[in-house]
Amino acid sequence: MEPRHWPTREHRDLFATVASLRTKEEAESFLRDLCTRAELDAMAHRWQVAQLLNEGLPYVEVARRAHASTTTVTRVAQWLRRGEGGYRLALQRRRRS
Repeated sequence: MEPRHWPTREHRDLFATVASLRTKEEAESFLRDLCTRAELDAMAHRWQVAQLLNEGLPYVEVARRAHASTTTVTRVAQWLRRGEGGYRLALQRRRRS
């Protein structure tokens, strides 16, 4: 199978759909229908790690508090530093709300 370019048309459609949701309840309903419980748990887990890293906690402490592997903590930290900026944007917006 030939690798597809990122983002695909399907990805862009999904992103636009998520952006169109207006409330936490709408987002919850959509994501619950779209994702398995395990997928939602994994995303929530990574989000918790991002929040703890943003507080400036050491990796080992983040891993302990989040019950995460240091591999997961390191991976999230890399995306915080060199990702697309999505974690940073979301962290800033959550801090303001």
